[in-house]
Amino acid sequence: MSPRPVAAERLRRVLALVPWILSHPDEHLDDLAARFNMSRRELERELSLLQFCGLPPYTADRLIDVDLRGDRVSIRLAEYFERPLRLTPAEGFALLAAGGGLLAMPGSDPTGPLARALDKLAAALGSTRGLAVDVGGAPFLDVLRDAAQEGEQVELDYYSYARDEMTTRRVDPMRVFHAFGAWYIGGYCHRAEGERLFRVDRVRAVRPTGVRFEPPSSPEGPDDLVYHPRFDDLRITLRLDASTRWVAEAYPTEAVVEEKGGGQRVTLAISERAWLDRLLLRLGPAATVMEPPAERNAARSAATRVLTRYRSPDRDGGRS
Repeated sequence: MSPRPVAAERLRRVLALVPWILSHPDEHLDDLAARFNMSRRELERELSLLQFCGLPPYTADRLIDVDLRGDRVSIRLAEYFERPLRLTPAEGFALLAAGGGLLAMPGSDPTGPLARALDKLAAALGSTRGLAVDVGGAPFLDVLRDAAQEGEQVELDYYSYARDEMTTRRVDPMRVFHAFGAWYIGGYCHRAEGERLFRVDRVRAVRPTGVRFEPPSSPEGPDDLVYHPRFDDLRITLRLDASTRWVAEAYPTEAVVEEKGGGQRVTLAISERAWLDRLLLRLGPAATVMEPPAERNAARSAATRVLTRYRSPDRDGGRS
């Protein structure tokens, strides 16, 4: 089990297109694709998504209008976006941080309308230096980026959080990206004989192999998802009280049913037992396993195993 789908990565790319096209109407699609480092096909896909962006109830006055004529494109913001906004300081700083993230996208104009608007917002908030957003790094990040760029296979010592085990894998790294506060590397894993994603901060060692592979022309994961449930993965239905509604927001769910008192009944696909044990221990009495019946004592069993390990005497005769 991994974080929620990284649809936000695609959304940031789509939103980064908006200020550039607004300030450069009738831009040629080939020039636009080259600027934002994407293929013509990818650009057309993003533009098709952009025309459905807006605000509820998604009427014509609240949607972005994409005007595509031949090989040139222009957009017109919905009338709603032309109205002045009244923001609280907290909303202003959140908008400043989000806008800074968009400016960091490849192809964004550092002196364009978005940058100028952010400067005005920063001045209004009393932050003349703007707001710096640092997503941080991770060990071996540069090595893995170079391997992905050069198309060189690497051998990884990798700790699997979901299975609580160390493995050694040969991987053809195809892309390195940041999502939900962590760096990921996606590529073909020869041990699993399929495409996999790995958290870079869980890589314990990287060894170049000298073996070359042909990187894909447009490296991206299938459907831009971090986690793909399999048909044979265990499905767990939990009853959650109001204090644990964050579960449905933090992890991919297959069903969410609202209950009285603010609680929820959620169904999750579980790929690894260790991940489920950690979640149940974290939730404690705020969560109850409803389905399947064989898993109703899963939380108690996990707690018993942990308690047994703490009570086991160590080599010095103490407690481990």
